[in-house]
Amino acid sequence: MTQDQHADGPQGELRRLSALGGRRIRRGEPDFPDLLACLPDAPSALYAQGAWSPRPAVAIVGSRAPTPYGRRMARVLSGDLARRGVAVVSGLARGIDAEVHAAALDAGGVTWAVLGSGLGEVYPPENRGLARRITEHSGCVLSEYPLAARPRPELFPRRNRIVAGLAWAVVVVEGRENSGAGGTAKWALDYGREVLAVPGPADSPLSATPHRLLREGARLAASAEDVLAALPPGLALPPAAPRPGRLAPAFEAEEAGVLAALGSDSLSLDELARGTGLDIARLSTIMFALEIKDAVSFVPGQRYAKKAG
Repeated sequence: MTQDQHADGPQGELRRLSALGGRRIRRGEPDFPDLLACLPDAPSALYAQGAWSPRPAVAIVGSRAPTPYGRRMARVLSGDLARRGVAVVSGLARGIDAEVHAAALDAGGVTWAVLGSGLGEVYPPENRGLARRITEHSGCVLSEYPLAARPRPELFPRRNRIVAGLAWAVVVVEGRENSGAGGTAKWALDYGREVLAVPGPADSPLSATPHRLLREGARLAASAEDVLAALPPGLALPPAAPRPGRLAPAFEAEEAGVLAALGSDSLSLDELARGTGLDIARLSTIMFALEIKDAVSFVPGQRYAKKAG
């Protein structure tokens, strides 16, 4: 028994798991993910909290310190795939992972988060609210580790094999050379899964991993359609989540201010920041919300424009 496990043994572990609204799914049981079960290094069991139900999945992973471009691409890909009925998988880490989970939820879809710690020790702490939101909205938080297992550096590479193993394809959005995202892509290749990468600026260090993967034969991921084309033909997807309509969308005050600043022009985030006084991080969040509401579009030259109508 490790120091992370309580002295009252397996039965006490299961009682605490039940108190968290979770359950243990053993390899060989009907609910254990088929794609994961066929791997030679699959976990013997998964601890699951939330509404676990097997469905086709795609993993999206990337940098913990992404650029606004990386955040936007992660959100758009995740939101569009979630609306198509795909479960979007990631690791609940800071940066791209958190954007992926939040975008899938905002789109009304399903997302699965795989932890490098126990369900009782969600890491990083600032994403505990996101984990609760996942479990409250038809998603699931998963771990192979005991409830009280604390996050340790050596656990995360092992976690990444589960992220890759749950999915038909892995999409990498930004990552420095030798990044964890690259490690997840390697697991996917070892398992015979599709690997896709989002191209980035040639002079950005965060383009190192996706560009290397593209040179080595990964598929390009510029849209959800690119990702869906990489999935097995005839793969049955659940009914898609409805896309937010454009009938009298409700805009928050900051969103309305950004739309007013756009006017009939197309503007970059820097230009919008100067015009609105908002910082780039906040603007990135607002622009994603406006894209979801179908009020703006991203146009050539890394600029935004209002949609007509």
